[in-house]
Amino acid sequence: MNPTRVSPTRASLTRRRFIETAGLTVAGLAALSLSAKFGFVSEALAQAPSAEELAIAGPLGEMAEGKADAPVTIIEYASMTCGHCAQFAADTFPKLKSDYIDTGKVRFILREFPLDPLAAAGFMIARCAGDDKYFPVVDLLFKEQKQWAYSDKPVEGLQNLVKQVGFSQQSFEECLQNQKLLDGVNDVRQRAAEKFGVNSTPTFFINGQIQRGALTFENLKKILDPLVEKKG
Repeated sequence: MNPTRVSPTRASLTRRRFIETAGLTVAGLAALSLSAKFGFVSEALAQAPSAEELAIAGPLGEMAEGKADAPVTIIEYASMTCGHCAQFAADTFPKLKSDYIDTGKVRFILREFPLDPLAAAGFMIARCAGDDKYFPVVDLLFKEQKQWAYSDKPVEGLQNLVKQVGFSQQSFEECLQNQKLLDGVNDVRQRAAEKFGVNSTPTFFINGQIQRGALTFENLKKILDPLVEKKG
């Protein structure tokens, strides 16, 4: 499955559509401008990142599921507006969770790599929901991605959707105006691009080895089983 690559044209269109439909304050819109610094390194350089470098959490802290001492660690860099990421979340992740994460074989870490301001907004909302609701909110946004991210009024759609998890109009707007929160999301994105060669979503690091694109469960199982057996 081909990953979703960074597209300046798509990001620009999404940003314009976001601004036209947000209905937030000027300060809120300014807060959702993604960092201008977005460099890339070669894919060759990204093949063997330092385990120590890869393990460093971003300023907002790590969002993870599974045992901390699991024999295998999967880090996924995803974007909330990425169709392939939504497909992985719907088709592969439930089986990964039941067979590997919940059984103590895999620790799964999700890191933010927004491809556009709307994706950044989705991650910010998930963070504002609280640590215990982060993954449920991410699951909800991926499940209903077509209903908000690709609608004529995406921000309105996002706001209506997250009312289900307790957001009011005030808490929604306050979250999206949180510059410190956006800076943290941007930091993770920028570091992944510059240090690890991430330039598309989803991108996975499985015990440090890079895998690009939405892996099927069958393909993932072929990678995971030898690693679990080796550590067993």
